[in-house]
Amino acid sequence: MVFKRLLGSLGVGGPTVDTVLNPGAALPGGALTGQVHLKGGDADFDIEHITLELVARVEAEHGDGESEGVVTFDRFTVAGGFRLAAGRPHSIPFTVMLPWETPVTELYGQSLGIVLGVRTELAVAGAKDKGDLDQLTVGPLAVQEAVLEALGQLGFGFKSADLEYGHIGGTGQQLPFYQEIELNPSPRYAHQISEIEVTFLANPAGVDIVLEADKRGGLFSQGHDALTRFTVSHDAVAHQDWNTLVDGWIRQLVEHRASYGSHAPYGHQDPYAHGHGYGHGPDKHHDSHHDGHRSGPGMGTVIAAGAAGLAVGVVGGMVAAEVVDEVGDFFEGDDEDEGEDS
Repeated sequence: MVFKRLLGSLGVGGPTVDTVLNPGAALPGGALTGQVHLKGGDADFDIEHITLELVARVEAEHGDGESEGVVTFDRFTVAGGFRLAAGRPHSIPFTVMLPWETPVTELYGQSLGIVLGVRTELAVAGAKDKGDLDQLTVGPLAVQEAVLEALGQLGFGFKSADLEYGHIGGTGQQLPFYQEIELNPSPRYAHQISEIEVTFLANPAGVDIVLEADKRGGLFSQGHDALTRFTVSHDAVAHQDWNTLVDGWIRQLVEHRASYGSHAPYGHQDPYAHGHGYGHGPDKHHDSHHDGHRSGPGMGTVIAAGAAGLAVGVVGGMVAAEVVDEVGDFFEGDDEDEGEDS
């Protein structure tokens, strides 16, 4: 998407900025490439810096309710310290590396309901303007895709995905929020659990997969949450029976077994007690990705049917934000940070 706007803090006659991302989905921990196109204004301007911000719409729980806000989760200065001549075009190519924990926005080309953005900040003569906002598409890593595909093969159905503000205790989480993908249970487990939530925390070595189950209550017991975590290295994808592995994880989660030793070589972490909330011991979960292709419907088909049409948007810094009905509404109409310094 291309969106131009005059540098608001300088008014009519100021430079224009237009950031264009290269086509295709980026990957967590991978390169994001594109070009920043400038057009000089009515006079010469000294460009102090051009900075790209990665932003995301995030939900935060508080008390008995929740709110939405925009979080900036990384910044990259890609140029600065030059004079832009009046009326002259100037293009700046860039390559920046996304954080490993960057949320996944699509699977097999189908939206998960998560929308990220790249906001361009142009600083001129002591004034800053965030005048360009572009949608960022991120695909899954091989491990993430493999886990989701296996869940689909096992009969779990996509329900929704969102970003939650806070940290998962007991993990090496780096970003101020985490992604969770909610799945309806397969028929095999429907009598035991009402929902499974998956969170992926990727790093250079591999991916932590956090699974949380909303367990149903019995005749003499109340329902409760169960949580466990596993780690898979990036190079373990090609030689793994993912359906068997993931089904073992689900059985361990549901049955509350203390360990699942047969998968220790893949970095299995002992399950820990559920700790809901942010920063209070072992918290929530993350998303995942995979590399292989399987027969059958899988999660890709499920998401194609269940994720299309979700209301999504982008929101940076935990400030109030309105719910947007469509992706385009946010990217073409976002003015909340106009003229503000960051």
